[in-house]
Amino acid sequence: MNEVISGLHAVTVHIRDIQKARAFYRDVLGFSELSFNEAANRAVFALPGTSTLLTMHIQAPGEEGRDPGTVSGVVFRHADPVAACEEIKRRGGTVTVEAKMIEFAGTKFHRGVIADPDGNEFVVSNRPD
Repeated sequence: MNEVISGLHAVTVHIRDIQKARAFYRDVLGFSELSFNEAANRAVFALPGTSTLLTMHIQAPGEEGRDPGTVSGVVFRHADPVAACEEIKRRGGTVTVEAKMIEFAGTKFHRGVIADPDGNEFVVSNRPD
């Protein structure tokens, strides 16, 4: 079968307040901001360890896509999710599910869930696969 998808370029989230979102992704998660367009209320961040971008902007009236605060299922990697979640809280971020040991399909790993200021949720995991 021929590939229809050849990679992942970016993950985009809709947000309500661009300055709060920029502060969270930069100061709490430590992502590097690659660009910011104030007129478009759009920011682009580098995801560590990957060429994939994390983009965000205020959703325009009538624009398709998920409403702010409804993103879930994006998984960030960290060697120690327990420590990462503690550091996120220390920096003022929100942990919606404390990191804990999970056993799934014979594999043990830690997983926690964090949220940006709009409630978009991201998993932090050290699952090996």
